[in-house]
Amino acid sequence: MDSEPQDRLFRVPFKLPSFRGIRTLGVYLSGIFYALGFWCFLDAVLYSKHANASDVHVTLVDWLPFLCSTFGMLIVSSIEKSRLLQGALSSDGGLGGSLGGSLDSRMAWQARSVLFCGFALLAGGLSGSIVVLIIKFLVKDYTSYPTVGMGVNNVLGNVCVLVSCIILWVAQNAEDEYSYSLTL
Repeated sequence: MDSEPQDRLFRVPFKLPSFRGIRTLGVYLSGIFYALGFWCFLDAVLYSKHANASDVHVTLVDWLPFLCSTFGMLIVSSIEKSRLLQGALSSDGGLGGSLGGSLDSRMAWQARSVLFCGFALLAGGLSGSIVVLIIKFLVKDYTSYPTVGMGVNNVLGNVCVLVSCIILWVAQNAEDEYSYSLTL
């Protein structure tokens, strides 16, 4: 019998990846989801242009939800978490009573407002693609799959962009295991 260390939980050595590896994996996973969403939407556009035999085609109305989701993702990804929490405590430990605290809280409210607009664009893009699917394809009885598939691909593309944004936000703003959080 060979001597095995008794401080392991599993028989096979299992090591968790480092924090930097998890952050990098999150960024790559976000890119994969965005590329998948873009591919789904581009597939619908190319099918509509070259292989569609019906009289329904992808128009600007179909493009708008995807563009809103993409702009929303860009806005949400550009906001740092530290800007959102900037006005929570002033330098003297009070709740934003000094001039510096007032400027910090103003910056925090601006960041929160811009973040809200980004999430509103994301939600508007997703809900807009669902509305386009319902009004353009389902209400007018285009229920054969290749035709209704253009609307479904539009919704799937927007869902993938939303998931990509969430993964990227978490990956960029996750705190390092050695950092200290002084907020309550």
